[in-house]
Amino acid sequence: MKLKKGLVQVYTGNGKGKTTAAFGLALRATGAGLKVYILQFIKGRFYSELAAFKRIKGLKIVQSGRGCFIRKKPNQRDRDLAEKGLLKAEANIMSGIYDVVILDEVNVALHFELLNTEDIITLIKKKPKNVELVLTGRYCPQEILKQADLVTEMREIKHPYRKGIGARRGIEY
Repeated sequence: MKLKKGLVQVYTGNGKGKTTAAFGLALRATGAGLKVYILQFIKGRFYSELAAFKRIKGLKIVQSGRGCFIRKKPNQRDRDLAEKGLLKAEANIMSGIYDVVILDEVNVALHFELLNTEDIITLIKKKPKNVELVLTGRYCPQEILKQADLVTEMREIKHPYRKGIGARRGIEY
């Protein structure tokens, strides 16, 4: 099965659930026989979804980062990893193999200036018409929001972190 028309989706905002929404779409897509490629920017450590996705036929997930450095200033190695990740993502978007490509945390990579907004817009414009492209992460630039067909903003109303409850394996990672 191939998509007749692939759209551009953005999941952004300061609330929880952006990656989870994209991964739910990946699960649905593979269930329908579509092939999915996920490139995780910034992330370079274990998350439970890595173990689960290894078991799903037609889905490939790749990380392009050292780990979470959100509280620190990124360095040249972070930029290099993000740029290499973008090259991998572009090759897979253009390959004709994948129906859905998810660029997880790409908006955060843009916010930290690891990548260039213009490069992402160029990628959006040149993607094949039958590839669904999903961009996640807070801080999505307005220029990208204008290019998207669907934009969902996750807004934090209440979060257990505020009560001192840390990230839980299987729930937050």
